[in-house]
Amino acid sequence: SNQNQRTILVTGVGMAKGLNIARSFYLSGHRVIGADFESPNIPCSGRFSRSLSTFYGLPKAYQDDDAKLYAKRLVDIIKNENVELWVSCSGVASAIADARAKELIERHTSCQCIQFDVQTTSKLHEKGSFMKECKELGLPVPETYEVNSTLDTIRILSARAKAAPNRRFILKPVGMDDANRGNMTLLPLQSKEETKQYISGLPIISDSNPWILQQFIPGGEEYCTHALIIRGEVKCFTACRSAELLMHYKALPRKSALWKAMYAFTTEFLRRSPRPETMTGHLSFDFLASEGPADCSGFEKGIFAIECNPRAHTAVVLFSQQGREMNEMVCAYLSAIDTLPKGVTTNGNGAPNNTGCSLVIPPTDTHPRYWVGHDLIALFVYPV
Repeated sequence: SNQNQRTILVTGVGMAKGLNIARSFYLSGHRVIGADFESPNIPCSGRFSRSLSTFYGLPKAYQDDDAKLYAKRLVDIIKNENVELWVSCSGVASAIADARAKELIERHTSCQCIQFDVQTTSKLHEKGSFMKECKELGLPVPETYEVNSTLDTIRILSARAKAAPNRRFILKPVGMDDANRGNMTLLPLQSKEETKQYISGLPIISDSNPWILQQFIPGGEEYCTHALIIRGEVKCFTACRSAELLMHYKALPRKSALWKAMYAFTTEFLRRSPRPETMTGHLSFDFLASEGPADCSGFEKGIFAIECNPRAHTAVVLFSQQGREMNEMVCAYLSAIDTLPKGVTTNGNGAPNNTGCSLVIPPTDTHPRYWVGHDLIALFVYPV
C-alpha cells in the first residue's frame, strides 16, 4: 500500500458535503472511514459508498448524555482504526456535540480534528453572539437586536424610527422556525398601531423563543461562502449566490468585487480574532450585498455578514471535480497533520511539492451543481 496513505475519518457522509469530501480523499489514494447518524431501520445512504473502507453508525447527539456517548464512540473509532485526521461535517443540530467531541479526541488521541472548539463553535453558531463578535472586531454587520417580547420589539422600533427614520427592519425567529424564516415584512409599518397588530399576530416572542430584529439592507442579494481554516489560515475558499433553500451552486469568479470583499472579510475575521492560530475547522458566512458596486479595496462597503456556520457548507461540492484543485483541497486538509517546513506543501497523496501552498479555489470550469430531486418536487409536485 502507498506509504503516504493516511487514514481519515469523515463524519456526515449521509450528506452531499461529507460524501464529496470522503470521495476526494479516496480518489487521492487515502483510506477513508465514514460515519454518520443512522436510525435502526433506515440505513444511511453514505454507508454504501465505494470510497469508504468501513462505515460506522453513530448515536444521535441531541441531549447532553447522548453527546457524551457520541464523543466516546468517535474516540473508540479513532483508536480502533488508527485515524490520523477527523474531518467533521456537522449538520446544524450536532455542531456543539462535534465541538465537544473534538476536545475529547484531542485529549485522548493524537488525531487532529478539522473542527473548532466548544467556545468558538458556540460563539459563531448563535446568531446574536456572532453579530456581537463582528461588532467588537469592527466588521460590517446590519444593526441587529435580539428581542424577547412584543413590547421590547415595539420599543426598539419606536426609538430607531426617531433616530433613523428611513431605516427598516425585518423580524425573524432565532431558532429553526422555517415557516417564519423567509418572512420579509418591513417594519415599522405605516402606524404604530399596525406595527403592534402585526407583531402580536406572530408566534409568541419570549425568553425561551427569542427573535432577531435586523436592519433591512436594500438590494439585499444573499451570498454564502465556504472556507477551510487550518491554524487561522484560509486554505480553501469559495463563494456563491444564495437562496432561501439553497439547492443550486455556482461559484463566483475570483475576479469579482463581491468575491474579493467576502474573502477579505473572512481573512480579517480570523486576523482580528483573539487566538487565530488555535482555529482549525470549516467556516461559512452568509452575507447580504447592498445595492451599488462593492468596494474592491476591502469590505467596508457593499457587504454585511448576517450569519456564520462554523461547519462545512454544501458549496464544498464545487471542489470535488477530479483534477488538480481536488488534490490541492486534500493537500490543504492534510496540512493539519503534516509537519513539513513552512511553505513546503504536499500533493494530494502526501508527497512534498515544492510550491508554496496558495489559496485553493474551485476550478474555473466547475459545472454548477443542482439537486435534481428537489427541483422535480419544487417544479412539478408543489404546483399540483
